[in-house]
Amino acid sequence: MLVVMKAHATEDEIRGVCQKIEKLGYRAHPMPGAQRTAIGITGNKGEVEQGTLEEMPGVQEVIKVSKPYKLVSRDIKEDNTVIRFTGTDVAIGGNGLAIVAGPCAIESREQAFAVAERVSRAGAQFFRGGAYKPRTSPYSFQGLGEEALRIMAEIRQQYGMKIITEAIDNESLDLVEEYADMIQIGARNMQNFSLLKRAGRAKKPVLLKRGMSATLEEFLMAAEYILSEGNYNVALCERGVRTFADHTRNTLDLSVVPAVQRLSHLPILVDPSHGTGKRNKVTPLSRAAVAVGADGLMVEVHNNPDEAMSDGPQSLFPDQFDELMVQVRQIAAVVGRTVPGIGMYEPTAVSK
Repeated sequence: MLVVMKAHATEDEIRGVCQKIEKLGYRAHPMPGAQRTAIGITGNKGEVEQGTLEEMPGVQEVIKVSKPYKLVSRDIKEDNTVIRFTGTDVAIGGNGLAIVAGPCAIESREQAFAVAERVSRAGAQFFRGGAYKPRTSPYSFQGLGEEALRIMAEIRQQYGMKIITEAIDNESLDLVEEYADMIQIGARNMQNFSLLKRAGRAKKPVLLKRGMSATLEEFLMAAEYILSEGNYNVALCERGVRTFADHTRNTLDLSVVPAVQRLSHLPILVDPSHGTGKRNKVTPLSRAAVAVGADGLMVEVHNNPDEAMSDGPQSLFPDQFDELMVQVRQIAAVVGRTVPGIGMYEPTAVSK
C-alpha cells in the first residue's frame, strides 16, 4: 500500500500517518518528493484497511501497489533519487554523471596511490578498489582486507574522492561501513538476502550490482530488500549478464538502463569493464552508456594492467582513462548531462 500525502502536508501530519501505520503493526517508509511525500507500507500480509488512513489530516489518497517491488518503484516516488554525500557536492543521480574509477583490487599502497592520482586528475569523483575479492579459484588473490581499506581511507584524505568498495559477507560489511563512503554488493551476492538486509541497516549508501543471470525484476527485488530495512540510498549497477556470446566476458545489457529508469526512481550506473572484459571495448561501451542515459560509469584503471593481480585485461591504462573522460564529457553535453570535477583535462576534439 501507498499513502500519498497532500502537496502542503506538514511534518506533523506526515509523522502522524507514520505513527498510525506503525501502531497498526506495519512499517512506514516516508519518501519525500519535489511536490509531495509518499509513505510506503511494508510488513502487511494482506490489504491494509484504507479508511483509517484516508481520513487522517494531510492524506490525499491511499493506493494499492500491485508490483512486487514497492519501495523502489516510481509508484511511490516519481522524482529520481539523488544520493548525496555529506559535506560535499558529490552525488549519484541528478544532472551530473558519477565517475567511479580505480583498480579491480588494491595490491599495494604504491599501486593504489599511483592510480588514484591519475583518475583524480582526470576528474573521477569516486575511487573504487577491492579489499575483499570473491574469486572463482580459491588460489587466486583474495585481497588485502582491512589493510586495503586503510589505504583507500588515505586516498580519500589526500585526493578528496569518495571510496566505494565491496563487502562479501556480514563480517566484511562491518569494516567496509567503517572505512568506505559507499558499500558495494557484488554480482555474486545480489541474491544473498541476509547480506542485503544487513546493508539495509547500514548508515552508508549502497551500490548494488546486477547478478550475472538476473532478470530486471530480480534486480529490482534485490534492491527492495535493502530499502525495506530502511536504507533508501541505493544505486544500481549494470555489469553485464552471462549469454552465449564468447567475444566478450559478459554481455553488457544497456537496454536495462532505460528499463530501470521507467520502473524505478533509483539511479543506475554502468560497469563496462566487467561488462566486456576487454580493454579495447571499455571506452566505446562507456560512450554508449552515457548516450543511453546512465547516471554514471564504473571503470577499472590500473597503472600496469599487464601485471595486475586481478582483471588486468579489462583495466584501462591511465592515459586511456584520460581520453575516455574527454569523450564522455562531449557526449554528456549532447544528452544534457554534466561531468563534475573537470580536473586538468578540458573537453577538446575527440582524438582519432
